[in-house]
Amino acid sequence: MGVFRLEDKGRIEGFLRGSAALHIYGLGDLDERFWPDTEWYGLRKGRALAAVAFLYRRATLLALCPEEGTEPMRELLQGIDLPDRIYAHLSPGLAGAAARRHRVIPHGTHLKMILEDASNLGGVDITAAESLSPGHVEELRVFYQESYPGNWFDPATLDTGQYFCVRQEKRLAAVAGVHVYSPRTRVAALGNIATHPAFRGRGLGRVVTAAVCRSLLKSVDLVGLNVKADNAPAVRLYASLGFRRVAAYEEVELESGT
Repeated sequence: MGVFRLEDKGRIEGFLRGSAALHIYGLGDLDERFWPDTEWYGLRKGRALAAVAFLYRRATLLALCPEEGTEPMRELLQGIDLPDRIYAHLSPGLAGAAARRHRVIPHGTHLKMILEDASNLGGVDITAAESLSPGHVEELRVFYQESYPGNWFDPATLDTGQYFCVRQEKRLAAVAGVHVYSPRTRVAALGNIATHPAFRGRGLGRVVTAAVCRSLLKSVDLVGLNVKADNAPAVRLYASLGFRRVAAYEEVELESGT
């Protein structure tokens, strides 16, 4: 098989740009902030790249492709030596190829959404939103423990300046931030969006999400997010702000049976 390690950023970026909305995380991880934590693999057909996948911190596998790229991606996955345990984002139909010596633990279908129409953001009053900094990390840890247990929050992302909150009763009531932010590749992925249970139903999630998006659009061209497909209220919220669905994918845990 023509599976090989990819180390040429330019070649990787050129391939990912072909389906940029699907590959926001990949494009963002080409940034110097994230690049050292990644391992990239490609499938060569002749002289052309037919599929690209990567590992982040050897803990997460991202293998996403348009429908017409399913077969090349399946071939690529069969040629990658995966860790004994890894979390994976996989396009539909790829779990079997990634699990040659692993058992698959499903974590549901998710949607990738892209900000297509930013005009709706201007209609949201964000005057109550305030920026968060690394000095707020402990306050945020407590907030997420109470509001979004089990979420993926990397304190280093606070350095981006792309976290916003709304406070109610002198405490964090709603927060939105980013998982990926790269002015160099001009992409960003929203993340860690949550409202404290005591303050839900007041539209605060809409405010902080709009605040982050408006800030991001000063330095990036492409803003996306991932959301559980069965989280209907969140999907409606994002759609009302101008996001549209790009693709569905499966989140799974792969665990070695040996």
